[in-house]
Amino acid sequence: MNKDIGGKVKELRTAKKMTLKDLGEHTGLSTGFLSQLERGLTSIATDSLAKIAEALGVDLSYFFIGHARNRNYIMRSYEKEVFQIINGRFIHYHLTNNSTEKTILPRLIELLPINCDEDISQYAHEGEEFVYVLEGTLTLFINNEQFELFPGDSAHYNSSHVHNWANYTNKMVRLIVASAPNPFKE
Repeated sequence: MNKDIGGKVKELRTAKKMTLKDLGEHTGLSTGFLSQLERGLTSIATDSLAKIAEALGVDLSYFFIGHARNRNYIMRSYEKEVFQIINGRFIHYHLTNNSTEKTILPRLIELLPINCDEDISQYAHEGEEFVYVLEGTLTLFINNEQFELFPGDSAHYNSSHVHNWANYTNKMVRLIVASAPNPFKE
């Protein structure tokens, strides 16, 4: 990937008729470092790449576009974006590039803590869900029963059973959830 980014930097720089020295003056990066970057011999921090993007007049995402399109079955960690925030507590990230084309919807969900006195309403919907706890203690409700799940624990259930999740701890809970059918499939 370093060669891909470096190649794009060089291509833009030469198209704008900038020298390495010109780019270095605009970004505060040394010409030696920029030369190594363009040849794929070094990696670059995101904030430094953002300076280069600004100097070259492109959005930071320009350096990453193409990877997802060429291999739409791979999502790199830097491509993951917040998809949805529900009730200010559930932060959803889709773990697929093509969520509208797939039958299963894989997500990373971060649950922020809530007050133990809050009532958790359970709901049902079509399909099934698989939950895998990465971090923290998840409280899972299924058919009015309460279960505590710890890192490495998982649950797989029919979504027609009333269910919901909660985080009654003082730390964030992170979990992987796979839902079928995918509610975003076209």
